[in-house]
Amino acid sequence: MLGEYGHASFLLIVGLVFPAGAIFTSWLFGRLHLRPAISNPVKSETYECGVESEGTAWVQFNFRYYLFALLFLVFDVEVLFLFPWAAAFDTLGVGGFVAAMIFIGILVIGFAYDWKKGALEWVK
Repeated sequence: MLGEYGHASFLLIVGLVFPAGAIFTSWLFGRLHLRPAISNPVKSETYECGVESEGTAWVQFNFRYYLFALLFLVFDVEVLFLFPWAAAFDTLGVGGFVAAMIFIGILVIGFAYDWKKGALEWVK
């Protein structure tokens, strides 16, 4: 009988054997000349919707795009946590309501802080 460690060990073994098998198969196909040793130069090009690339791929982007996306993700996930509360609103009582209001208060404080710091502005 496998205990909890037996199941975890089985998953660990599968997690190690599967990629090792893929690497070994790739090596074997290379030795048997079933795959090209030197890849096609077209394979190294940057592909973007079938349009020929212009210039280098190393372009600096404005970090505000990433910051805005990260803030959206954080607030979106926080709002997602309110769905189970809304679904069980009838059974939670006053304690559940107070806990949700504290959560929403923290969410609003974080939103106001980001707004005051100018993190939600596109142009500074």
